[in-house]
Amino acid sequence: MDGTGPQGQGQGQGQGQGQGALQAGRAADPRERAEEAKPDLLQEDEDISSDYGSRDKPGTALGRTVPDGNVLLPDIFHTDHLLFYERFKAYQDYILADCKASEVKEFIAEYLEKVLEPSGWQAVWRADVFEVVVEVVDVEYSALKAVVRLSEPFLCESQLSTFTLECMQELLELKERQIPLRELWVVYDESGEFDQTALAVEHVRFFYQHIWRTWDEEEEDDLDYFVRCVEPRLRLHYDILEHRVPSGLVADYQNYLSQGEELYRKFLNVRNSISSSDSDSEVENVSMVEGLQLYEKIEHLKQKLKLIENPLLRYVFGYQKYSGLQAKGQRPTGTKITHVVSSTMMAGLLQSLIRDKLCPESCGEELEIQFHNDPLAAVSACYEGDTVIICPGHYVVDGVFCIADSVELEGYGLPDDIVIEKQGKGDNFVDCTGANVKISNLKLIQHDAVEGILSIHHGKTTLENCVLQCETTGITVRTSAELLMKNSDLYGAKGAGVEIYPGSTCTLLDNGIHHCKEGILIKNFLDEHYEIPKISMVNNMIHNNEGYGVVLVKPTVACDVKDISAMKGNTQPTLSGDGRACVEDFRQELPECVTDELELYEQVEISEKTEGNYEIANELGVASVKKSQMHKKRLSKLGITEADDNLMSQEVFVSIVGNQFKWNGRGSFGTFLF
Repeated sequence: MDGTGPQGQGQGQGQGQGQGALQAGRAADPRERAEEAKPDLLQEDEDISSDYGSRDKPGTALGRTVPDGNVLLPDIFHTDHLLFYERFKAYQDYILADCKASEVKEFIAEYLEKVLEPSGWQAVWRADVFEVVVEVVDVEYSALKAVVRLSEPFLCESQLSTFTLECMQELLELKERQIPLRELWVVYDESGEFDQTALAVEHVRFFYQHIWRTWDEEEEDDLDYFVRCVEPRLRLHYDILEHRVPSGLVADYQNYLSQGEELYRKFLNVRNSISSSDSDSEVENVSMVEGLQLYEKIEHLKQKLKLIENPLLRYVFGYQKYSGLQAKGQRPTGTKITHVVSSTMMAGLLQSLIRDKLCPESCGEELEIQFHNDPLAAVSACYEGDTVIICPGHYVVDGVFCIADSVELEGYGLPDDIVIEKQGKGDNFVDCTGANVKISNLKLIQHDAVEGILSIHHGKTTLENCVLQCETTGITVRTSAELLMKNSDLYGAKGAGVEIYPGSTCTLLDNGIHHCKEGILIKNFLDEHYEIPKISMVNNMIHNNEGYGVVLVKPTVACDVKDISAMKGNTQPTLSGDGRACVEDFRQELPECVTDELELYEQVEISEKTEGNYEIANELGVASVKKSQMHKKRLSKLGITEADDNLMSQEVFVSIVGNQFKWNGRGSFGTFLF
């Protein structure tokens, strides 16, 4: 990713900002400047209860939640089911408006003063080891706390017998009878009088559980806090709830959050130790260095979090998924097994299998055979070099095919007769990390997916004579992975039919890719850390896709090197005349292998159906030259004046020949600028 991308932002500010943050502990409380006139959250004559139901209507508009297996505690209001737009509207229109990060608590307190009943309602106070019913007698709005007393009769539920009435009284006294509102669940009341109170407490609880970060208050106040932080985090929360984010990415996000919170606590401790010291001793200097190091780590984690929170960047740049698949290697005995999968094995089918697959004339040794009725179980039982033969049938699986060894999956018959259908929600369908995986003569059907139908993380995967009915993305070829796809049909992807990552190798021969959002998406490879992918596309039919047949993702920010595509005065090159004019501007910059490729096109009449081949080769050639120039410039800065052109020429695209592009919504080729 570019240094201008999300992960690059702010890192150049490093120590300067870090020192400012460390010294902030000595400065005045940033909320002191919020004493200026605050923006009015709501017009004085506006009925703020209108969004939550009117008190004039008898009865509550909210549901109730009955405690599981608990007869002692009363029912509570059911408020954790709110939809995205309901929370969005509440935070944007009623609670936060256009407040700054340092004003958040102040705005929330002002909102609570308008909607929260100050007393007379009961709630269940939930802690880690107990739940107890309390009665609210007052509210400390500025502290976001309620003043409570134990209810009569005393109702407490705990797995420990130590939480008696006297014990709880002592605990409340220690807390000065003030409990954070986020720890209270309002007891259900049919009258409707406390609906707004229950919703207000829910909004406060949800905000501090899922939106607020401990470091937010120290963020720059120049931008609207809602737009900058609340909206993207709220959208991410609901994307996760609705299974639109891969579980691995969710785990990473939670891990980054935990790391950030822990590092920020350490940072505050270091800063406080510096703030309380008046000397310029060596100890303080050491603390300053430690604080700067912590600050840089926190900033790095914050950029990662922002990348995941941004839905566009989350999916455009993708997520280099960690694959924990471990190859088994060869069996201890050294044998290779042929696994036969069939829901029912008839005598005629067995005879055909023996004739065609199990006892070929060329086989000079006995085959060890295992029978399965589930293809997932067969693949899980494989070791290096095993073969899985799947007989005709419709197999429904609930799980992920994890292929970490060099294994061959082969359908015995035509793809439409051998169907494997994924049921249940899951991240993946087929994950490949084996050195040489082969899949042929199968039809894969995907439902309710988050990730693509086939993900190749490492090694080479060959897909031949298959049909892929996709749900989200089709095939994903990750960095350093290789795909060879032949005579196959892919359709139905709500994203791209094939996603090609930097540094990967992708060969597409005689395939159909159609009825997807985009046909093929080539990820940005212009970043200095990325390698150019090797792409061959020969005789493919790419048609009826909603967007482009082929899309190249690249940055909008002008590079330091000369932008060759600018010579043509168009960011998306088009053909003119016989299609040769737009090549002449940059032909001499191209490595020899690309020049040879273009000469091939000059010998071919460019028809309406195949003109996309030339256009794609044109743009990819320009991009590869730009990559070469960027590489040379970086080498020159390091004092290396001669770049190895032969090395660079080996990394350029292989061939794009004979493909047909029909009826794609936006044309055969386009660029996505970010």
